[in-house]
Amino acid sequence: MSVIAADRKPASDREPARDRRLTRVAASSDRRFAAISHALLILWSVIVIVPMLWVLMSSFKSTGEILSSPFSLPDHWRIENYANAWTDANIGRYFLNSVIVVVSALILVMLLGAMCAYILARFEFPGRRLIYYVMLAGLTFPVFLAIVPLFFQLQNFGLLNTRPGLILTYVAFALPFTMFFLYSFFRSLPHDVYEAALIDGAGDWRAFFQVMLPMARPGMAAVAIFNFLGLWNQFLLPVALNTDQDMWVLTQGMAAYASSQVYDIDYGALFAAIVITVVPVLIVYCVFQRRIAGSVSQGTFR
Repeated sequence: MSVIAADRKPASDREPARDRRLTRVAASSDRRFAAISHALLILWSVIVIVPMLWVLMSSFKSTGEILSSPFSLPDHWRIENYANAWTDANIGRYFLNSVIVVVSALILVMLLGAMCAYILARFEFPGRRLIYYVMLAGLTFPVFLAIVPLFFQLQNFGLLNTRPGLILTYVAFALPFTMFFLYSFFRSLPHDVYEAALIDGAGDWRAFFQVMLPMARPGMAAVAIFNFLGLWNQFLLPVALNTDQDMWVLTQGMAAYASSQVYDIDYGALFAAIVITVVPVLIVYCVFQRRIAGSVSQGTFR
């Protein structure tokens, strides 16, 4: 009995050993999780980047080179593909229409969404909760179900096949998401700063535009990127509500250009048009992508 008692270790000696085993197990699990995560990220990056590089490379090749050797470098870098896409396919006009419509809609929706989120987040008034949930319900409404009512409504107002009609439609569908996203940012801002601005003589409008809105700049930048991506790539609404070819946006022009040539498609110019369409989105994202990190928060009503 004395030998067994002597061989036994006290609890104070066994606990560090158990902690070390748990630490090793946790470290091993973390390494496995990191390896799997990195492998999946690498796979996802390859799936996304390789097609983009292939489209970029093909935009400098002729149709014959694309069909005969799709994965080889071009024998002659055809810069004229971009000129052909810009002029022959009217991509320049569609690009200008897209810029006018998307930028105008983005400015309006950011202004209206910020004001709506600010009022709902900072002020108490009857019906506030009802307005919030009605706005959230707009996120669940499918776009295609509103096409027919929107068509007749814009027709009655004389806005069908016009840029203002398309801009207002974009604003209406982007507003619920903008309000939902910005609500938490304005809700989390310190109330003392707003009170200090009022004490210094600022009115409600000045306090909003000069004090509260700049403090919500990270959220504004993040939601602006999401809205820009969604509006720039919008296809269903322009096709249904904007049938005048002079007012077409890029998505309509690309679809028409790809289908109009049937079997005699200039693939080099088509890929060049795709690059022209994608480049503005990449530029906007690269400029503002740092704003997204840490800016996505869950919008909850409190």
